[in-house]
Amino acid sequence: MKNILFATSECVPFIKTGGLADVAGSLPKYFDKDRYDVRVVLPKYNCMYQKWKDMLEYVDHFYMNLAGQDRYVGILKCEYEGVKFYFIDNEHYFNGFAPYEGDPKWNIEKFAFFSKAVLSILPVIGFRPDLIHCHDWQTGLIPVYLDNFRYAGEYYRGIATVMTIHNLKFQGVWDTKTVRGITGLPEYYFVPDKMEAYKDANLLKGGIVYSDRVTTVSQTYAEEIKTPFYGEALDGLMNARSNVLSGIVNGLDYTDWNPETDPRIAKNFNIENFRKLKQMNKLALQEELGLDKDAHVMMIGIVSRLTDQKGFDLIDYVMDELCQDAVQIVVLGTGDPKYENMFRHFAWKYSGKVSANIYYSDELSHKIYASVDTFLMPSLFEPCGLSQLMSLRYGTLPIVRETGGLKDTVVAYNEYEKTGTGFSFTNYNAHEMLNTIRYAEQIYYDKKRDWNKMIERAMAEDFSWNNSTRQYENLYKDLLGE
Repeated sequence: MKNILFATSECVPFIKTGGLADVAGSLPKYFDKDRYDVRVVLPKYNCMYQKWKDMLEYVDHFYMNLAGQDRYVGILKCEYEGVKFYFIDNEHYFNGFAPYEGDPKWNIEKFAFFSKAVLSILPVIGFRPDLIHCHDWQTGLIPVYLDNFRYAGEYYRGIATVMTIHNLKFQGVWDTKTVRGITGLPEYYFVPDKMEAYKDANLLKGGIVYSDRVTTVSQTYAEEIKTPFYGEALDGLMNARSNVLSGIVNGLDYTDWNPETDPRIAKNFNIENFRKLKQMNKLALQEELGLDKDAHVMMIGIVSRLTDQKGFDLIDYVMDELCQDAVQIVVLGTGDPKYENMFRHFAWKYSGKVSANIYYSDELSHKIYASVDTFLMPSLFEPCGLSQLMSLRYGTLPIVRETGGLKDTVVAYNEYEKTGTGFSFTNYNAHEMLNTIRYAEQIYYDKKRDWNKMIERAMAEDFSWNNSTRQYENLYKDLLGE
C-alpha cells in the first residue's frame, strides 16, 4: 500500500473557484483503494459553508515558525465519499471572504504558511506519504521546503513529489528579498537555476525545479508550454524539464454529470433516446429564459468566465453578425465588465434570441449543457477545459479553437469520412471562428443525420476519471519503483 497526499488550495465540495477544485476533489476517489491510500490536505477557510465546517473534527495543534514568528497550526479532519481530508487552520491567514484575496504578497505569505504546514503536520497526523502530489503555485514551496527539511532529519527523506500545473499563467511571483524573509529559506534557493526568475522569486518555478515529476492537464498543453507564446516566460525551464514533463487530461465526475440521472434538467435522456428527449430540454430552457420557443432553431451555449483568455474578444467582434443567423445564444457567467455589458446589450437588442445570465448557477449550467445544440469555446489558451467534456457527455457538440485540452478532446467533424465529435478552427481569428459556427449551422440544418451520428459519437466518448486515474497510477508506479 502506497500513501499519497494531495496538497491543494481548493477542493470540491468544500471550496471552489475553478477547475483545480474539481480535480482535487474528484480524482482521489478513483484510485485503486487496495494499492493507494490517497488523502487530501487543504486550508480551512472561514468562507467555507457552515455545513462543511460542522463536519470537521479537531485533531491537534502546534506552533510553527514563519517569517520570524510562531504561528498557530490547527489540524482538523473529516471523511467524505471514502476519502480522508485534512484542514490546516489559522485564522490570521484563512479568515478572508475568498481563498485568494488581497495583494499578491499576502497570498504568497498565506500559501508559504500552508506549504510549510503541510510538511509539518505529517508526523502529528501519523501519515507519512510516499508521494506528495502538489497542485499549482500555491503548493509550489512544498517540494522546496521538502528539500530543505531533508537536511533536518530522516523522516522527510525519500518522499517523492509530483507538481501539476493547471494553468501556467499563475505563478506566485514577488520580490526575492520579501519572499526570503517570509519563507525563511536559505539564500542558495534564490538563484536563477532554482527559485529566481527574472530577478523575482517565483513559487511555481520552485515547485517545477524541485519536483521529481511535472504534469499538466493535457498532452497538447504540455507541448505548448515549451514555446514562448504559451510558456509565460518559463518555456526555457519547461524545455529543460521536458524529460519529466507529461500531460494527463482531466476527467469528469460521471456520476454528477450524467444526462440519464441528472435531477437538475427538465427531461433525462441517453444515447438511445436523445433525438426525441434532448429537444424537450431546449423548449423548457427557452421558456425559462424568455427566448422564442422553437425546438428546431440551433441553440449555442456559453458557460464561462468572461475573460480574454476564453476568447470573448473574438465573440465581441462578430456578435452582431452572428445574431443575424438562425440561432439562439445562451450565456452564463461573470468576468470582465466589458463582456458582461456586451452580452447584456445584445440580450436587449435581440431579446428573443439572446439570453445573458451574468451570474453563476450550477443548476442553470447543467440545464444549458443538456439543452443547447452546440457549445462555443474559442479559447486563446486552455490547459484542459472541462466545459467541452460536459458538452460531449450531454450530446452538445463543442465548437472550439485547437489549443491545449480542447485539441486533445474534441475531434473535428469530417464530412467525407463521417467522423468527429465537434467543430474546431486553428487560428485565433474572429471570422475563422464565425465561419466554423456557420459550417456547424449548415450541418445542423441540412445534414441532420450526420449531426445526430456526431452526437452519438460524442456521448459514447469516455472522459470519466477512470481513464485519467490509470495514467496517474502509472506515473506513481514509475516514480515509486513499483
